Amino acid sequence: MSDVAAALAGDGDPGFVVVDSRSTEAWDQGHVPGAVHLPTALIPQQAEQLLDRSVPVVTYCWGPGCNGATRAALALAELGFQVKEMLGGFEYWVREGFAYETWEGPTSARPTR
Repeated sequence: MSDVAAALAGDGDPGFVVVDSRSTEAWDQGHVPGAVHLPTALIPQQAEQLLDRSVPVVTYCWGPGCNGATRAALALAELGFQVKEMLGGFEYWVREGFAYETWEGPTSARPTR
């Protein structure tokens, strides 16, 4: 997760796109800055329009107890995308203190440890 945050915070192209596979309600409450919202169920219909097959994809969902990122990664891999999962998901993104966005805009996170 820290490697994803560092790459996204850099000055250039991180070399991948982040995909949030959660519901619209969850997305609105908070998501990784710059992520693409693509719920797992919509991947077969929308992945080709939203993603570039030549760019690796990093999927995430809520947290370690959620298998949405794994299901999204499988669905994208079956379509020919190069995919990795961001372990810990959005839950640990916030716990680690990384900034995130909501439907209202950017938010500064504070570690919850």
